[in-house]
Amino acid sequence: MAPRDSAATKQRILEAAMSEFAEFGLAGARVDRIATRAGANKQLLYAYFGSKEGLFDSVLEAGLVHLLDVIPFTADDLPAYAGALFDFAVAHPELARLVRWHQLERPGVLNRLPQAVESNKRKLEALVAAQKAGKISDALPADQLLGLLLALIHGGAETQIASDELAVQREALVAGVRRLTERS
Repeated sequence: MAPRDSAATKQRILEAAMSEFAEFGLAGARVDRIATRAGANKQLLYAYFGSKEGLFDSVLEAGLVHLLDVIPFTADDLPAYAGALFDFAVAHPELARLVRWHQLERPGVLNRLPQAVESNKRKLEALVAAQKAGKISDALPADQLLGLLLALIHGGAETQIASDELAVQREALVAGVRRLTERS
């Protein structure tokens, strides 16, 4: 009998859980369905992630890690960053839905997850540096600017619209971020 590959099993569980949580949220998701989709024993989910909430948080963190790997934060060109995040959200609507579910069902937890904390710290440092260098507007403190940027970007990526409207929505987002961050 071949030994178990725990890393591969964890990955299958995370992928199955991403689909389940994105569709049903934490309250509506069923561990039985996740285990079945992953081809894993239900007890392994608890052994690897501790609880359904732990799995939910781990799925979100894995999605954030993927996003951060694919779309680097560019404080010097925030309109391009906004456009790239918009494109990512359109290509990966399950992550956008998962974030919304997480904010509804575990308010405040996202901002305490290690990946989110580290990512926001790096973004703030980059924004402060870009403001000091005169590359972007310093009309708002970096923390307020980051909050507005993320709200615009994540709120603007509504993917349930006609494809011809996506380009219009994307351009409006990029133009809005440009206006918010350009030096006067």
